[in-house]
Order: sequence, then C-alpha cells, then structure tokens
Amino acid sequence: QVQLVESGGGLVQPGGSLRLSCAASGSIFSTNNMGWHRQAPGKQRELVAAISSDRGTNYADSVKGRFTISRDNAKNTVYLQMNNLKPEDTAVYYCYALVVTTTQSMRYYWGQGTQVTVSS
Repeated sequence: QVQLVESGGGLVQPGGSLRLSCAASGSIFSTNNMGWHRQAPGKQRELVAAISSDRGTNYADSVKGRFTISRDNAKNTVYLQMNNLKPEDTAVYYCYALVVTTTQSMRYYWGQGTQVTVSS
C-alpha cells in the first residue's frame, strides 16, 4: 500500500513562483521514475516534468527554462519548482511515482492533485 501526498499549490500572481512537493509513503522499496502531470478544465492531461535514474529529466516545451524537477530519494519525495508562472500554467497538478514495493511489485501511484492558480 502506497500513498502520495501533494502540497504547495495555491494562488500566485503572474511572474511569481511556487514549489510543489509530493511525498510517497507506505510499503516502498524504492522509487525510480517520478514526475508531474497537470490538467486544466477543457484540456487534456499533460506531462509537465519527469525525472528518472536512467534518463535524467524531461520537460514540456511550455515550461522548459521556468520549471525545475528534483527529488530526494531518501525521503521518496519529488519536487517541482515553478518560476515565472503564467496564467496558462493554471491547472490541477498531479504527481506520480513508479514504485517498487516491499513485495517487489512495480506500479504507478498518483497524488491527490493540488490546484495552482496564476492570476492577478
């Protein structure tokens, strides 16, 4: 049993910054691939950023240069630093993790989502 809990969302003005956190807990042996999706009303869910041990980091073109993904393996936590936020970044952000459990199964788990609103 694994749970991912997100935090850090909120309301910010254009040009501002937010830092999202996502902590995984439970029967975790290890985590490898982790990242963030977002979904705005009327739009498809979009992969924002991902990080993995073998492939490094990957970003959507729309956030490249503004967002930075990082992780703390010891804490099973992934972060998303968002700078120079734009109204177009408004969405619900969902973290995910590919988790190897203590029973040696491998599955994707998702956070509950956190709202990011960029508006003046």
